[in-house]
Amino acid sequence: MISNLEKALGFKLEAFNLLYVLCDYETLLKKKISLENFVDLCKKKDVKIVQYRDKISSIEEQKKNLLYLKSSLNIPIIINDKIELIDFADGLHVGQEDLQAIHKDKKLAVKLIRLKIKDKLLGLSTHNELEILEANELALDMIGLGAYKATNTKDVSTILGDRISYLAKISKHPVCAIGGVKIDDVIENIRFNVVGSGFYED
Repeated sequence: MISNLEKALGFKLEAFNLLYVLCDYETLLKKKISLENFVDLCKKKDVKIVQYRDKISSIEEQKKNLLYLKSSLNIPIIINDKIELIDFADGLHVGQEDLQAIHKDKKLAVKLIRLKIKDKLLGLSTHNELEILEANELALDMIGLGAYKATNTKDVSTILGDRISYLAKISKHPVCAIGGVKIDDVIENIRFNVVGSGFYED
């Protein structure tokens, strides 16, 4: 049976270490990279999913950027945190604290999110075995798992390193490795390499 994620991707998920890119708008501005340039890079590097994060633009501008990404790239565009922008994206990614803010019962929190996003994609950040086991019981399409390695962009208290492959095996959802991940990293049991600022390094 084809999963919700496979439907959105347009292909059966058999490969590993596919490319999932974080499009952090502030990073683009700092690096003087236009959205047009970003789209070209995505096409060149065969990106399969983009997650859009934007803590600086107005909601109107974010809508415009999301529409531009959706019309220019024929791949799922995921919005980070902002459920109010779900109409302009193909899915939503939330952190553990976002779920807690909705309801302390995670199953109920996911149900409430699903009421709003319907069958669009839903991803959740996880960091350890317990969170993965909890995620296995939730109506998700994928999980983020990290941090794989130390990064200079985030304060990361727990580095998983090679343990990430063992943890990914426990997940019944496709796993997206995050945190210090490079485009060409080969990590066992990981469906997607989530790449941030490393995407712009040749």
